[in-house]
Amino acid sequence: MLKIISRTKWNPLKNRHHNPPHFFNSSTSSHQFHPQSDFSSSGYSPEASNSFNSLLFLSHNRFFSPGYSVNRGNFKNLSWIGGGLLWNSSLVGSKRSFCSGSGRESMEYDVVIVGAGPAGLSAAIRLKQLCVEKDVDLSVCVVEKGAEVGAHILSGNVFESRALDELLPEWKQEQAPIDTPVLSDKFWLLTKSRAFSLPSPFDNKGNYVISLSQLVRWMATKAEELGVEIYPGFAASEILYNTNKEVVGIATNDMGISKDGSKKHNFQRGVELKGRVTLLSEGCRGSLSEKIIEEYNLRNKGKAQHQTYALGIKEVWEIDASKHQPGFVLHTLGWPLDYKTYGGSFLYHMKDNLVSIGLVVALDYQNPYLNPYEEFQKLKHHPAIKPMLEGGSCIQYGARTLNEGGFQSIPYPVFPGGAIIGCSAGFLNVPKIKGTHTAMKSGMLAAESAFGLLHEGLMMDRYWDKLQTSWIWEELYKARNYRPAFEYGLVPGLTMSALEHYILRGKSPWTLKHGKFDHEATNVAKLHSPIHYPKPDGVISFDVPTSLYRSNTNHDHDQPTHLRLKDPLIPDQVNLPEYAGPESRYCPARVYEYLPDDSGDMKLQINAQNCLHCKACDIKDPKQNINWTVPEGGGGPGYSVM
Repeated sequence: MLKIISRTKWNPLKNRHHNPPHFFNSSTSSHQFHPQSDFSSSGYSPEASNSFNSLLFLSHNRFFSPGYSVNRGNFKNLSWIGGGLLWNSSLVGSKRSFCSGSGRESMEYDVVIVGAGPAGLSAAIRLKQLCVEKDVDLSVCVVEKGAEVGAHILSGNVFESRALDELLPEWKQEQAPIDTPVLSDKFWLLTKSRAFSLPSPFDNKGNYVISLSQLVRWMATKAEELGVEIYPGFAASEILYNTNKEVVGIATNDMGISKDGSKKHNFQRGVELKGRVTLLSEGCRGSLSEKIIEEYNLRNKGKAQHQTYALGIKEVWEIDASKHQPGFVLHTLGWPLDYKTYGGSFLYHMKDNLVSIGLVVALDYQNPYLNPYEEFQKLKHHPAIKPMLEGGSCIQYGARTLNEGGFQSIPYPVFPGGAIIGCSAGFLNVPKIKGTHTAMKSGMLAAESAFGLLHEGLMMDRYWDKLQTSWIWEELYKARNYRPAFEYGLVPGLTMSALEHYILRGKSPWTLKHGKFDHEATNVAKLHSPIHYPKPDGVISFDVPTSLYRSNTNHDHDQPTHLRLKDPLIPDQVNLPEYAGPESRYCPARVYEYLPDDSGDMKLQINAQNCLHCKACDIKDPKQNINWTVPEGGGGPGYSVM
């Protein structure tokens, strides 16, 4: 089978001064690939180099650019045919490639990892390190739904290097994209017109301001150097079980299916990736991870409470050099959110005159009229924030949910055949606003346990034991009461947090519980008044279509929607009349719109092609009527500096 493997990458740093369109229509936004012109425009020619920025994608007529090089040992499988670069899969891993009973191509590995984020790549690297140390050969593959590694990675990110120091201690010498140390750490309480400085509780000395999407790209090169096979553009859509209900791998979704369910000319069955161990590293609210947690009742087994979430909305700006302070870190609480809504903002000065700014809003907010995207646009007009951005230009936009349940919400992470790692399990330290280092460490611990299982016959449950004796557990236990304290509002939350941080230092004799599920916290509309947000000025604040353009979001419009309603009547009969259609506001990408039909009645329209894969709808829908599933692999946002 021949497979196409590359396309030109959109780079916001090269396009930062291009004006976005006045409207966004994803149904006409698909990139049309022209092999000769696209390769020549990117400076690539098949004879020019023995390394190039592309990776195989097992689907006809699909193109992407992963941002790092294919293993050079696989170059013999490449062919330049008809102006396009093709991959002959019949030559790849032939000793373990076969056709399964389902009619899908199947490949077998020792370990299959879903998700090329910090946890998944850390697990892959640690496994291969152990192979080198013990002179053992284990096959490891990582499957990633983003078109390239890092394309779906979004984070603040003030990076604590503790886990990376353990995993790759020579990272500084190996040119990791971690080179902006925190030099200033501010914490403000905002009112509508003022900013009051508070003692900073974050202690970011020794940390770095980074782009996490760039870091995971670098980690991918380290993993490949060790022999890990990484497949971007694959959406893991199905868990594979054996007759004993043990997990034996995953399957990717079928490609080339139209909206009406018919097969298009480029239809191709999904691929089965079978592993002796399967590690799920899908990030917050991973779709397969949630199925596994429910299937094996892992929350009850771990005596965990329900998970709580927040929505993070972020922009990256290029600002005037005279205003740029590399390593400056600012966090705020208060305005524009009311005192009953938990959340806060961040502003980090990166290198190259770039600034990350964002707003995090807890999804247990009560007012269905609240719009997190519009609250973020308001934030940028605060008199203490706006001057930092004036004269600059926004170059990228994105959004993603994050776990806030912390210690109380960690499920038992081991299931028959594998384990859950990283933010899929929920290791974010809320008061630190950091989860990358804990996610990485969890991946390393799971890798050590998987290696012990495969090489020494030990139990995978050792991963749970390792977690409980690690610095992850100690760190999250000390931080366990911060987030629940804000169930009572901003002032009680600040008071309790100060007590925990400065006096009790995480050793309080109690453990607070979380309140309602986030979707249950939403009040009916009649208890609140509509919120009227100011019109964006197009300079500091922007409308959603403009922001979507900057996210580089793209889906093939002619595919079944990946946002499925369990009951199609609920939006019109419940959500709109009782809750004023909150899905049209909590979604930061205008995926959900209520529009009049031919008779004038308001009906829900789902613009799935706009989806940023943030998962807010899967969490916040009042009746839990929206089921987020994966679209075709390679779809979604295309982040590069987030």
